[in-house]
Amino acid sequence: MFLHILKSKIHRVEVTEANLDYIGSITIDEDLMDAAHILSGEKVQVVDNTNGARLETYVIPGKRGSGCICMNGAAAHLIHVGDTIIIIAYALMTEEETKTFKPSIIFPVNNHI
Repeated sequence: MFLHILKSKIHRVEVTEANLDYIGSITIDEDLMDAAHILSGEKVQVVDNTNGARLETYVIPGKRGSGCICMNGAAAHLIHVGDTIIIIAYALMTEEETKTFKPSIIFPVNNHI
C-alpha cells in the first residue's frame, strides 16, 4: 500500500505576482524550489492563509534569487498579490519508507532563503 506523505513545504511566502492570461500553474523562485526539493512540473497544493483558498497546480521555475511567487491562470482569481501562502508537495511511499523519510520544510524570510 502506498501512502500520501508530506515531501516538501515552503511555509508562509508572499504572492508577488498574478498573471490571469497564463494557461495555469505557479511560478516559484528556483532558489526556493531547490531548498524545498520541489521539481519543475511537480504537482503542488497551494494553501492561502489570507483567505482560506486551496488549490492544486504544477510548478514552473522562476528567476533564481528573485523571490518570485506568481499565481498563473485561473488560480489568480483565488489567490492574490500580497496573500500569504503555503506550498506543499506530497509523495507516494510505502509505510516502510515513511519510517526513515524526512520532508524538506523551509521557512523563507521575505521570500528568500
